[in-house]
Amino acid sequence: MDTITIKDLGVLCKIGVPDEERSKPQRLLITVEISGDFSRAAQSDDIAHTINYYDVSQRITQLCATESFKLIERLADEIARILLNDFDAQQATVEVKKFILSNARHVSFRLTRAR
Repeated sequence: MDTITIKDLGVLCKIGVPDEERSKPQRLLITVEISGDFSRAAQSDDIAHTINYYDVSQRITQLCATESFKLIERLADEIARILLNDFDAQQATVEVKKFILSNARHVSFRLTRAR
């Protein structure tokens, strides 16, 4: 299986359990690993035979800009669903990093989903 990785995509998202925390967007870093068989793209050098990572980045950015989430777990699950269903990935791993604790570099959640 082949993997496309987008590492630490910076997005703004209304996220947090308290309403006050969701009142303004927070900066998140999102990493996605999109797995599938990309051998046809490697042989043809044709973007039509792969998953366009620019389109993926735009879709994630749009999701974060227009939706609100309480939990990073829910956001990660929604991104994985989009990668599997809309981009036809065979497997998706998503990590969401949130900068909410002042005495920690970040809090993160990572999941893997497959078809």
